[in-house]
Amino acid sequence: MAYFTWREAGLTADCASLDAMASRFEEAASLMRRLAAEGFRIERSAEGPRITHPDPSVFEAYGFISEEPPERQLTVFND
Repeated sequence: MAYFTWREAGLTADCASLDAMASRFEEAASLMRRLAAEGFRIERSAEGPRITHPDPSVFEAYGFISEEPPERQLTVFND
């Protein structure tokens, strides 16, 4: 299953005011709600929370790059 590890490293680091910080959090919350509505889920791992989706085409449509090992990303075609 396609996934990426969520690492929050400075979501508001460049904000100059509390209003700017609030706006950034609201934007992030809106994105998280859209992802949830599209079927994305969180899985816990030792490396941190992973955001996953069972359909690779939906995952890729958001521009995410899967962190799955290469052998897990292969698609097998039956002729």
